Amino acid sequence: MNTVLLPLLVAAPLLGAALLTVLPTGRLARFLLLGTSAGALAAGLALLAATRDGQVYAHQVGLWPAGVAIPFVADTFSALMGTTTALLVLVCSAFAVATGEAERRFFAPLVLVLSAGVYGALLTADLFNLFVFVEVMLLPSYGLMAIAGTLHGLRGGRTYVTANLLTSTVFLAGVALVYGTAGTVHLGELAGAAQDSPVVAVAMGLVLLAMMVKAAVVPVHGWLVRTYTAPSPAVTALFSGLHTKVAIYVIYRLYALVFDGEASLLWIGLVVFTATMAVGVLGAVGETTTRSILVFHMVSQIGYILLGVALFTELGLMAGIFYLVHHMVVKASLFLSTGAIEHVHGTGDLERLRGAARGQPLLALAFLGAALSLAGLPPFSGFVAKLTLVAAALDAGQWTVAAIAVAVSLITLMSMLKIWGSVFWGPPPGAGPAPELGPGQAPEAAGGTATAAPAATRAPARIRTGLVLPAVALTAVTLCVGLGAQVLLDLSAQAAAHLLDTSAYVEAVTNR
Repeated sequence: MNTVLLPLLVAAPLLGAALLTVLPTGRLARFLLLGTSAGALAAGLALLAATRDGQVYAHQVGLWPAGVAIPFVADTFSALMGTTTALLVLVCSAFAVATGEAERRFFAPLVLVLSAGVYGALLTADLFNLFVFVEVMLLPSYGLMAIAGTLHGLRGGRTYVTANLLTSTVFLAGVALVYGTAGTVHLGELAGAAQDSPVVAVAMGLVLLAMMVKAAVVPVHGWLVRTYTAPSPAVTALFSGLHTKVAIYVIYRLYALVFDGEASLLWIGLVVFTATMAVGVLGAVGETTTRSILVFHMVSQIGYILLGVALFTELGLMAGIFYLVHHMVVKASLFLSTGAIEHVHGTGDLERLRGAARGQPLLALAFLGAALSLAGLPPFSGFVAKLTLVAAALDAGQWTVAAIAVAVSLITLMSMLKIWGSVFWGPPPGAGPAPELGPGQAPEAAGGTATAAPAATRAPARIRTGLVLPAVALTAVTLCVGLGAQVLLDLSAQAAAHLLDTSAYVEAVTNR
């Protein structure tokens, strides 16, 4: 495989963004946005096919020697994440086109710059360049938070900027300390450094702390709840699949590479990530809007995903990676299905939306499938993800963790049924039983009319097919992954093998 493809995954979206800043919005701009994302998806699939046998590919940008050039490395883990990222960018962009949000002047270039930052963060093997790409990912996100121009969006953007600037400062300080103590920020040369030097371990711990804040791990999760309810549904769905997931990817990669899976520290992760599962799902219980419920569940599911690295066994890592990919798809589908309703009705409040989606069978199926997958029911991918993760916890002797994971799944199902019962199944607002009639009393005498139905019982507004199809597509993905789970399980197992034995990664990036 030609390794030049690796930096092109970053360069192509940046070039597309540059062109979109000078092109007027319209058909050509939409084609460039969707075409660039589709090209990235094709490139991700090519990388996935090339790395599924365990091969690791590296490219030194500018053909400078290793240690000087910016290194880009692709193994099964990064290729799997890159492919899923490209799929989500494509589908969320299609939803933005359907809502008309893609017509906003700088929406498309901001999305492409965001995707370029994500691809760079997934592929780089240099700690400082990881910081740079995370910032490239965050800068357009500030614009996307505020692009709708609503007061709620601006308030959420303010919180988002404040939280991420503080976290980025901690991240950069950690990178500086790593360089000051280890003399390098090259990940190939940092392999096992935290075990050899307690000082490097503390410095790298600061980097991991910053990533945990960005991943919204309890108790530093409050910023996520306050900000992800603020932007448009398309932007929320995009953020849900990218931002916190890049941070999770970095936690997996750095702990495996730099700490070499140090067993004495894993109990900290087990406690924190189990608490994240529980606190997130309990927070969702009292919420009354679709998006706030889904955001709290996002916190809970992050705890599930990170349990894989806290177990740090072959089965645990495989389950965590499978869960990560599954969650990226399912959560975006849920945000898009409820976002379609919010776009049409102008609200996400459950009481005001009661019965709003009745008569929308395709949208109802899309939400129900993704909701059941999130709760871990067959035949969707969530069932395989949770079953494998619980099996990994039991295999590691973590019975309490496994029990909490099952209990949280039951509460998750209840929350999803809460949305389903209100938005998709419940009666319209104000609709109630007909007044009882006295003997010989005509309907008019009971306060009604014989010629017209009350306004509250009118059929809900129709939701255009273009708004429904993105959520349907992602729900179809989770169904296919659930029915053919062995394919993703094999890829996740290969990715886990690279984390357990980092020698192939180190050899590829250092040319030694």
